[in-house]
Amino acid sequence: MTMSTLAVMALAALAVGGVVYALFYPALSGQARAEKRRKEFASPVAARSVDREAQNRVKRGQIAQSLKDIESRENARNSVSLEVRLLQSGLGWNRKKYYIFSAIMAGLTGLALLVISGSAILGLVGLFVGGFGLPAWFVRYCRAKRMKKFGNEFPNALDVITRGIKSGLPLNDCLRIVAGEAAEPVAGEFRLIIEAQQLGLPLTEAAEKLFERMPCAEANFFGIVLAIQQKTGGNLSETLGNLSRVIRERRKMRDKIQAVSMEAKASAAIIGALPPVVAILVYLSSPKYIELLWITQAGKFALVVSAVWMLIGIMVMRKMINFNI
Repeated sequence: MTMSTLAVMALAALAVGGVVYALFYPALSGQARAEKRRKEFASPVAARSVDREAQNRVKRGQIAQSLKDIESRENARNSVSLEVRLLQSGLGWNRKKYYIFSAIMAGLTGLALLVISGSAILGLVGLFVGGFGLPAWFVRYCRAKRMKKFGNEFPNALDVITRGIKSGLPLNDCLRIVAGEAAEPVAGEFRLIIEAQQLGLPLTEAAEKLFERMPCAEANFFGIVLAIQQKTGGNLSETLGNLSRVIRERRKMRDKIQAVSMEAKASAAIIGALPPVVAILVYLSSPKYIELLWITQAGKFALVVSAVWMLIGIMVMRKMINFNI
């Protein structure tokens, strides 16, 4: 093989290598990707804003779907049955006892209004109010009172559990101590947790049942803490101690807001009570002057309109002075 042939082969190999290098080097070295990114940044701002807007629409859709899921769960949680409401009130009633109590209240209220006013229409109104309004209000009152007692006593129960865990006691023994020594309704709720565990229910599910019986933020926090600790581990005594401190701070904030808003509540009560009080005083001093309100048609119309506007005003003031913590 002559020197000229070797030179031609070498030049051919060099040319092929140059072509391959020119074709594949940008892809192998990342130069093509860098050039693509430079072109994207150098592209018009409108094109980039369109892409960013599309991403934002996708994110907003995901957030909206998450909010819808949370709202549906909250609506399902709030739409509780009569049995659950009776269980949460702590009255120990069943549906039959509730209906018997409603019938008795309806009869007493209707009879009282019929005797006092002598009007059959007011007697029917009394039947409706006594049968549907007063029993539901009484159950709500007992439920709110029980949850308030639970919220006041629950931090003490958490402190007992925290001290027991720090001293080396198992969590179940700490729960039994709370069930035996705490005040009601905390003791009764923890007894139900222990009974559920004895029936084979895990502790986390038993704590979730606590939130169903006592739908307040404190019980929900307790169930979340136990569920997270079971999955991830960690210092349970420190976590429960922090939870107890958070619950106490929430109660302090609630009491502070109630104290600050007492002036507004007193003003709202005075404003709401002023029209009927003035009407009663005018009737006692000059009955002929004010009885035109329920004798004449114009007076009756004015009474109805005034009552509606007073109700709207009271509801607005109630919305303004009530705060949820």
